[in-house]
Parts: sequence; structure tokens; C-alpha cells
Amino acid sequence: MYASRPLEESDLDTICTFPQNPEELRYFFPSASFPLTPDQLRDKVATRAQPTCIIYENEVVASANLYQIEADSCYLGNVIVAPAFRGRGAAAFLLETMISLVRAKYGVTVMKLICESSNTRGLLFYRKHGFLPVDLFGKQSASGEIVVGIRMERRIEEGICP
Repeated sequence: MYASRPLEESDLDTICTFPQNPEELRYFFPSASFPLTPDQLRDKVATRAQPTCIIYENEVVASANLYQIEADSCYLGNVIVAPAFRGRGAAAFLLETMISLVRAKYGVTVMKLICESSNTRGLLFYRKHGFLPVDLFGKQSASGEIVVGIRMERRIEEGICP
């Protein structure tokens, strides 16, 4: 069974192993360089709120955080799942955890995120969990290429989790 807890310094090395290639790292942490290092991750987490880990049998298997928390909305960021746990419910548990957290702690009614257009698996996952596309924009990746970001939003209703 999955459980959640705040991210700890000792989790950074493990999370750095999750992105398997530069493309996966770009989906998770667009401004980072592959391979991901604990220093890069530590610096990013320092600018975010509620860095959270999902644990399975004492092993970190997923992570995410929040940013741009406002009166009624916030962004979900740096979502990643260990390769061995993809398709096994860890991402859904992580999403439910983050939604419950923002609802309880911040009273947020809209969760936002940005997913790259080439991240088909991510787009389908978020759509399945109630996120709808609201905007498209071009952005420059760390490698200099222009990629399309899709801003997605989901209304958070009291007592309803995905």
C-alpha cells in the first residue's frame, strides 16, 4: 500500500534516478540538465511548497510539489514516478495526495499544471483524472529547442478526489 510524507534530504539521490533520459527529465524538471543531480533537485525544491514523496514498503516511488499558490489556485509541479512503479497506481495516489493537501491546507479550488505536448502518457493520465487543457504556449527547453506546453486545470470540489 502507498503512503505519503514530506520529501526529506535523504530522498534526493533516489529521486534523481527516476528520469531515464533527457526527455523524461524535461517532462519532470524542464530547466535541469541530464543526468539529474541532488544539487539541481535541492535548488528547485527550495523554491517550491509542499515537496511530497510517495512511499511503497519504505521506498520512495514518486514525488511532486506545488508552486504559485494563490487564493483560489496553485500549480502542481515536478511530478515523477519511479520507472518500476509507472502504471501501478503510484501517480494516481500522488495526485490524490496533492489534491487533498491543497484543499485542506490552502483552500485551493483549482489545480493547474503544465504538460508538454509530446508527453502523451502524462496528457492522457491528467485527462483521465479530470484535468482539461486551457492554453497552449511555446517555451524554450534547457537544450534550446522550442516545445509546446499545455496548461491544464482541474476544479477541486470538496470531498471529491479523482
